[in-house]
Amino acid sequence: MSLARNALVQATLTLGSRILGFARDLFLSARFGQGPMMDAFTTALMFPNMFRRLFAEGAFAQAFVPIYGGVRAREGEEAAAVTASEALSFIFAVVAGFCILSQVAMPWLMPFMLSAWKDDAGVMKAAVTAAQLTMPYLACMTIASLLSGVLNTSGRFALSAGVPIFLNLCTLAPLIAPSFIDISPSTLLYAVSIAVSLSGLIQAGLLWWGVQRLGIRLKLSLPRMTEGVARTLKLAIPGVLAGGALQLNSLVSQLLTGSNEGARSVLYNADRLYQLPLGLVGVAIGLALVPRLTRAFVSGDHEGGRKTLDDGITLSMAFTLPAAVALFVIPFFIIDATVTRGAFTSIDAARTADVLRQFAWGVPAFVLAKVLTPPFFARQDTRRPMIFSIASVAVTVALGSALFFGLQAIGGDGVLGLAVATSVSAWVNVGLLMGTLVREKAWSPSGRFVSKFSRVLAASAVMAAVLVPASLYYRDLSRLFLAKEIAVLVVVGVGALVYGVCLVLFRAVSVSELKATLRREPGATTPAGLD
Repeated sequence: MSLARNALVQATLTLGSRILGFARDLFLSARFGQGPMMDAFTTALMFPNMFRRLFAEGAFAQAFVPIYGGVRAREGEEAAAVTASEALSFIFAVVAGFCILSQVAMPWLMPFMLSAWKDDAGVMKAAVTAAQLTMPYLACMTIASLLSGVLNTSGRFALSAGVPIFLNLCTLAPLIAPSFIDISPSTLLYAVSIAVSLSGLIQAGLLWWGVQRLGIRLKLSLPRMTEGVARTLKLAIPGVLAGGALQLNSLVSQLLTGSNEGARSVLYNADRLYQLPLGLVGVAIGLALVPRLTRAFVSGDHEGGRKTLDDGITLSMAFTLPAAVALFVIPFFIIDATVTRGAFTSIDAARTADVLRQFAWGVPAFVLAKVLTPPFFARQDTRRPMIFSIASVAVTVALGSALFFGLQAIGGDGVLGLAVATSVSAWVNVGLLMGTLVREKAWSPSGRFVSKFSRVLAASAVMAAVLVPASLYYRDLSRLFLAKEIAVLVVVGVGALVYGVCLVLFRAVSVSELKATLRREPGATTPAGLD
């Protein structure tokens, strides 16, 4: 159960970051609503956000860890450090070059990405400048992602899970300042964009310090295409595509909504909520799985690998299903109670809630994809997950385009179609990943797994039954508890309590298993200053 402990560390620190991120988004919505400046900000943040999720939240790390861990196990720490240093120098140079080219090309790219406002020179200028200011964040995330992989392989998850908090701290600062400083919307947009890049420097610096504290000496040097770099790229590039299917689908949706005023802001607010379980659960468990599965593969412990995956799927669904239920049953309750204020109206909340509900039934698939790719990565097989990922993106493009333009043609909201397509494609990806693992006997559901998973489903169903009346009597509950913010906290708290009690009553989880989550990963190093 040390898997659960590592995932718990990752999820707890990620939760702190997401709470601050949610506070930042409240200020953003209050200041910009769903107007042009909000569309400009979400477009400017699109590239950094996508790469942060690909790199800092798992896909690149999951691809790099098996390579680094394999060299470390076979050849020792020194050889592993050389491999990591060579890979870091090469990939950082490539991404830094990409950042510079993107900044130069942004005046020509932005009218395509934000076509709804292409005739508004002020919005275009603001969006272009903001995007150029945020691009250095990508180079910082290249360094941060590799350093996180080094730390995770050594059994250290706290620092890599904790540093993303600085993104929200830095971006929240300028949003708070306007309450006592007179500042224009465009200037505020630029200040937040600068804060994004500043946070990247802080994150990379702290992770570099953490690796040094472990006694691992990495070096940045002139990039060279060495044998180690070639092997890393051969696995890492498909691995990023394989592990980042959801982010690629999100990018497709962002591009399609560029012609619809306010649509990108709707996606941004829905995205922050439906991706919360992914960041807290899927990424946390995925990152914890890769080192364990790699050790099992290198040592030939196939039974241990299968049991680890059993535990990973069960654990991820135990935390994900209740979140998905809440997002599906009471989306308007959550959005209106937490986001509606200032320029963000209840009408905006209703539109966002409709989209969020269509993402909600795909949430379990989003998380499962993060849990089912590590078995492939541990065996250094990134090609097939990449193929499955491309297939899911193709589904998003085809189905999403048809639904988006089809719904708009009949006067509906095309963003709903994109949400449906994203959820469908996620389940297609999961079906391909799980089907391959079962067919190759890399994993087969044990009787214990089926029993526990059935009990988790039953507990989730009871929770759904409790939340349905809350969705019907939202206004009455808001009056009863004097404020909608208090009402949503009470309802969510009651739902979580009911779910937790049912887990214990249905014996989906035992007290001994809960205690086991506090045990440290066997063999993890504990250098001073990293506890």
